[in-house]
Amino acid sequence: MKRRGLLASFAVLFSTLWGGDKADAASRAADPRWQFSDSEWRKRLSPAAYNVLRREGTERPFSSSLNNEKRKGTFLCAGCRLPLFSSSAKFESGTGWPSFWQPLPAAIATKTDFKLLIPRTEYHCSRCGGHQGHVFNDGPRPTGKRYCNNGVALEFKVG
Repeated sequence: MKRRGLLASFAVLFSTLWGGDKADAASRAADPRWQFSDSEWRKRLSPAAYNVLRREGTERPFSSSLNNEKRKGTFLCAGCRLPLFSSSAKFESGTGWPSFWQPLPAAIATKTDFKLLIPRTEYHCSRCGGHQGHVFNDGPRPTGKRYCNNGVALEFKVG
């Protein structure tokens, strides 16, 4: 077996044993009104947004126009438009993805993933269950957190 295949096999094993279920992100939604079928989500979302929000994909770094968004406003979940982050919590992380030091209250839910073999904290929209990104402990004060978000999983509302 090639090295990449072996690593992928271990990642699946760890994810299955310790990372929890592989269920569609919609099943983690707190609000039953946002539990759509896979085909319904495909109709509602662009292919890129579907890949990230429903399949826990990752967009290419530096590909989102939201990296350069500097206006005052709110970043919303692209799946259900729940407000997730205030623009006042956005900072330039240099990672290539929109980054925030704090989400809005009750906006996200977290879980541990082992897709890269090491445990990471993944976060999702608390209403529709859409995958947003991962949170790391290398952010600025006051929280020291970096919520590294896929831009395609967000919409920006000025104001």
